[in-house]
Amino acid sequence: MSTRAERMRNVLISAFAPAEVAILDESHRHAGHAGAAPGGETHYTVQVVSPAFAGQSRVARSRAVHAALAGEFGSGLHALSLRLLTPEEAGAAA
Repeated sequence: MSTRAERMRNVLISAFAPAEVAILDESHRHAGHAGAAPGGETHYTVQVVSPAFAGQSRVARSRAVHAALAGEFGSGLHALSLRLLTPEEAGAAA
């Protein structure tokens, strides 16, 4: 059985053909907060570097990622902290 992070990685790779995907489960930091579950896998920090984001606003990028992960939100994913960059933006930030 795959973890939510593995499923999310597969969806993001399929949807955005990224140069980089980093997913960190931070559910432990939200214990006792809204949406937190005893088993975790509810709160994540996600970074995706993809040319698919070129020409898109931050809001459009976020909406695209949320749409791609809609199935996970329907099965217990509660929150994402997103960093969504083009390869050029990632290079400039380095």
